[in-house]
Amino acid sequence: MGASFETAPAPNSSDRIFEAFFQYNSTGLRQSFPARDTADPIAAAWRTSETPDYLVPAEQALGLVRDRADIDISGPEFNFVRSIRVFDVRYARQHESGRDGDCNRSATVVLGTYGTQGDFAWQRSSITALPAAHAGLERWGQNCPGIYHRSVFVDWRDYEGNYGFEQVNY
Repeated sequence: MGASFETAPAPNSSDRIFEAFFQYNSTGLRQSFPARDTADPIAAAWRTSETPDYLVPAEQALGLVRDRADIDISGPEFNFVRSIRVFDVRYARQHESGRDGDCNRSATVVLGTYGTQGDFAWQRSSITALPAAHAGLERWGQNCPGIYHRSVFVDWRDYEGNYGFEQVNY
């Protein structure tokens, strides 16, 4: 998690974008590293003979970035990260079929959650597990009205415990 502060604005926004993308003239990993006088972020990300020994080896740093947070987030102050849930309603379909008006229902819902160190994982879920704030499936199971629904629903609790959510239908 890197941070920077710039006191004077760049001459124009396109110059600043190019400066950010082509910083150090390298396509190396943009990663936060220990603040040391001799630490060069690019050399740390791509180990060279000049890279100091106190930095994480490049092959381990890349693994940390891909698999989880690059800092320790196991403490209770980071519970808001673990509260984030991502519901992917890949499809939910309900319709009458046949002469007898049989109701056919099918759905694929998966839930994504964050673990102790920010590792993200998907697991199977169901329509009944969707939070009350989710919209679009209110008539699911009622007398078989025709429904076809797809959405991604994300909800969370912030560090003060306040509930928030966003839904995108597609």
